[in-house]
Amino acid sequence: MNIDTRIGIVGSGAMGSGIAQVAALAGHEVCLYDNNPKALRRAKEKLEYFLQRLVEKGSLTEAEANNANGRIHYEDSRYALQKCGLLIEAVIEELDVKKRLFEEFEDIVDDHCVLATNTSSLSIAGIAAACKKPERVLGMHFFNPAPLMKLVEVIPAVQTESGLAEQLCDLIRSWGKTPVIAKDTPGFIVNRVARPFYGEAIRILEEGIADAATIDWAMTELGGFKMGPFALMDYIGHDVNYAVTESVFQAFFYDPRYRPSFTQKRLVEAGFLGRKTGRGFYRYDENAQLPEPVKDTELGEKILWRIVLMLINEAADALYLNIASREDLELAMTQGVNYPKGLFAWAEEKGYAHCVDSMDALYDMYREDRYRCSPWLRKQKGNA
Repeated sequence: MNIDTRIGIVGSGAMGSGIAQVAALAGHEVCLYDNNPKALRRAKEKLEYFLQRLVEKGSLTEAEANNANGRIHYEDSRYALQKCGLLIEAVIEELDVKKRLFEEFEDIVDDHCVLATNTSSLSIAGIAAACKKPERVLGMHFFNPAPLMKLVEVIPAVQTESGLAEQLCDLIRSWGKTPVIAKDTPGFIVNRVARPFYGEAIRILEEGIADAATIDWAMTELGGFKMGPFALMDYIGHDVNYAVTESVFQAFFYDPRYRPSFTQKRLVEAGFLGRKTGRGFYRYDENAQLPEPVKDTELGEKILWRIVLMLINEAADALYLNIASREDLELAMTQGVNYPKGLFAWAEEKGYAHCVDSMDALYDMYREDRYRCSPWLRKQKGNA
């Protein structure tokens, strides 16, 4: 792929605008398309503001910011994207919408244009199937906010031309980002492996073992995570977080490991979506006070290990099923979601035998397939 290629981006929301900023700062001409002129104006105002903030912080010179601004072209006609060498779609997370969009844009761009979707969990093969040339379609999943987050998941579909994913990885590296390659399965790497961070935390809450504040304290103060699961779900928004969990659950043919919780479902139904509505697991109104955690180290270590163990088991299964390489799984979780250490590094530190024995103890307690131990972990115990 030509690194000097012109980049087209469909969708001028937070993600599309963020990708536009990244590509423009990397020296590309960028066409940011949206069929809503008001949305385009908002995107232009925000991008100019963000670039100016980088100047004020000393991260960019005035000239660099002006040059980047000059490279971004705001377009409300799809035909303005005709000369793009790479088209990145960043619209609503609905398969039918994305398929229709790819079908329409394939007739506009030339035969050599690569078509990428920023979907976080939908089937790349399903999206590619809408195209006459599905071999040029693949996933290119950025994390929000795109200018700050280093990780980009690259997901070839079964139809994708051999070598195209590696070419896209080279381009992403030239942007100062860290690409990882994932198999086209629900959630790819991060949204698959990270599910227990939320799901097991809620399960611990539902069982009455600890409250949200105590679980968050255990994960941050004892575990070194940047945010606890409940604060993070409130930050993401329960409508978004629950929808991804539900999507992954359905896509995995209702595997109990990914089952959503009624606790979070009720928050969504009540409109308690987190920070953006002023209430989620915590309250965020003007006079709200965050609850105090129970700072019991023994309890906290048990909470931390149970959640980390489930994350380790999920990463091990992803490796066992060839979803991604071990190196890319570690990179994805440390750079994609800022885990304090890689999950395989954590497993080795604790010992594979301890991981397997802990998983088996959970399974013996609950007799739920949710707690089945990964064959990969069991094999490592046998090899120890």
